[in-house]
Amino acid sequence: MEMTPMNRAKTAPAAQAGALPRIAYLVGQFPEASLTFITREIEELRALGAEVLTCSIRKTPPVQHPGASEKAMAETTFNVLAAARNPLRFAASLVWLARRPRRALAALKLALATSGPGPRAMLYQIIYFIEAAILARHLERQGVGHVHSHFVVGNCTVAMLVAEMTAIRFSFTLHGPADLFEPFRWRLDEKVARADFVSTISYYARSQIMFFSDPAHWEKIRIIHCGVRPALYETPPGPPIPPRAEGEIRLLFVGRLAPVKGLRVLLEALAELAPEIPGLRLVLVGDGPDRARLEEAAAPLGDRVTFTGYLSQDEVAGAMQGTDICVLPSFAEGVPVVLMEAFASAKPVIATQVAGVGELVAQGESGLIVPPGDRDSLIAAIRKLAADPDLRARMGAAGRAKVVADFDISVEASRLARLFAGQAGDAVRPDPLS
Repeated sequence: MEMTPMNRAKTAPAAQAGALPRIAYLVGQFPEASLTFITREIEELRALGAEVLTCSIRKTPPVQHPGASEKAMAETTFNVLAAARNPLRFAASLVWLARRPRRALAALKLALATSGPGPRAMLYQIIYFIEAAILARHLERQGVGHVHSHFVVGNCTVAMLVAEMTAIRFSFTLHGPADLFEPFRWRLDEKVARADFVSTISYYARSQIMFFSDPAHWEKIRIIHCGVRPALYETPPGPPIPPRAEGEIRLLFVGRLAPVKGLRVLLEALAELAPEIPGLRLVLVGDGPDRARLEEAAAPLGDRVTFTGYLSQDEVAGAMQGTDICVLPSFAEGVPVVLMEAFASAKPVIATQVAGVGELVAQGESGLIVPPGDRDSLIAAIRKLAADPDLRARMGAAGRAKVVADFDISVEASRLARLFAGQAGDAVRPDPLS
């Protein structure tokens, strides 16, 4: 039986809990169905005894809260823009800021100095400055000692300005690829220089931070993997979603339905393989801006393609248990958590050779890696795994071993907790070649 975060919290060492400051997590939009890896990280930190407050610039709608964890996070998350719309809170934040003129001026100078070119960029920096004042007052009143931002865009700018307005330390996690689309606009160099530490999810992402930052600050960059709870995927929490048909060979995609995920290429591959493999089916878990167009593209395939919408973490685990092959045909990724979930479920994967995917998937051992956007390579990979259940089983077992060894969220959260406690820890990662 898996030990829950609450149970682990009862056994967390008191010394470790006492060494941790009260922490605030800041995300642009939180909680979201696609950000379950952040939810897990927070739950594990709390299990270690950390007090973690969740903060979001924008409030997310109920559709983004499919599971109990997301619902619980939504109920307690502080929303900056919602607070800004409250006249009394807004005025109180400005009064609070006016009482510390030196810090306020330093933060304003930093906001303006890190602006991109043009009046629009400058306007956004002023908005971030105001958002930082609202958040800083809230965090100071809550006794927060450290604010951690996931992603390096506007919310990370807010976190950096909060640190300038207060004595609160700040850090951030860089994921990629979106974090790296505009490194100069988001002043990645300045954020690395000012951060207490920088967490990144892969060697690839770490190398990109090194490229855009001063070598004097490279020592503060740590690789902290996103992770999963392997025990959650050992026993199906319920029947497969949707139910399996007789003789079905199921492909599963889990993620945001957006153009960057390469799903049109996957639909083309499925259409090509349909006459050859009659039992081949595809289940798409998730939602997003491209859903209507994808449903239109999938219409000629009939019941071979199923769209489920968002599912909870437990439901995703059930979907994984009911599949044969997890497919991620993305044009850009970091180190995809969905592949970790597939491996934890002992399922083989087909993924594209982008960013840090090769740090998780061993070609020919735990899955097949294909060039992004290459329909023929994707067809060949699906054909190979669909025809060989023994190969699927061997790859699934290898993937499971990899996740247990290197992507267990409880281990990763422990490494992160040491950083929050001010302990330098391993320079990059222990045993990087293991």
